[in-house]
Amino acid sequence: MRIPLVQIDAFADSLFEGNPAAVMPLDRWLPDDVLQKLALENNLSETAFLVRRQDDGEVPPNPDAPAYELRWFTPAIEVDLCGHATLAASSYLFDDVHNDAETVQFSTRSGWLTVARSDDGPLTMDFPAEPPVRTEIDPIIARALGADVLEAHRATDLIYILKDAETVRNLTPDRNVLASLPVRGVAVTASGEGTGFNFVSRWFGAQAGIPEDPVTGSAHCQLAPLWAERLGRTEMTARQVSPRGGTVAVRLAGDRVFLSGRCVRYLEGTVVLPD
Repeated sequence: MRIPLVQIDAFADSLFEGNPAAVMPLDRWLPDDVLQKLALENNLSETAFLVRRQDDGEVPPNPDAPAYELRWFTPAIEVDLCGHATLAASSYLFDDVHNDAETVQFSTRSGWLTVARSDDGPLTMDFPAEPPVRTEIDPIIARALGADVLEAHRATDLIYILKDAETVRNLTPDRNVLASLPVRGVAVTASGEGTGFNFVSRWFGAQAGIPEDPVTGSAHCQLAPLWAERLGRTEMTARQVSPRGGTVAVRLAGDRVFLSGRCVRYLEGTVVLPD
């Protein structure tokens, strides 16, 4: 069996920036353990697997747009939502399969997700918003971060607000402690004052098996409602200040978050599996 593999830098304005994702289109779903082994072999924060959706009686949100089933795997687990790998999968479909389509749509564990492209290049994902709830600061996590924590919030991830962007950028946490936490990941964030961005962040995986994710779209589903309330605005530009770095344009609309970014293709290849 031969499977195409395309590696794409998502939320990237140039090569070697943003978050690399592997995109693997399939004719049919393979066993879960094979998908997990492929993701581990790819050794990227996420591998996106997609299969063209068959007519099973369920009508997608846009009957005229291409529809796919989409699943995301880290090297360790399957996740419910991944932004950068969705952006990468959409970039592959727009460039290689559906050149004339304006939108593509995906059936996922988080419901239907739609991605639209614009004339000037950025792709925009329509994702569910996940407003975090304020919680107590865990002193063990605060010590592991090695920085003063202003506030703690919780949604899918733990979110710790730090005093400024420079603190977030220079953070050197104890990743062994963070990796032991019973949560998907830990996001640290601060106002982007003085940086040209509305807010900045970094994201460290725990149960997801990712030491640090370069740019995390799903985290911005949680960060967008948080910063929209704090800043009093629904449209923002965010920067994930990981060593690679990446820019995410954010728009909050009710219970949805629209995340926009660009993609740069890095690699094309073929994976060969035994028949």
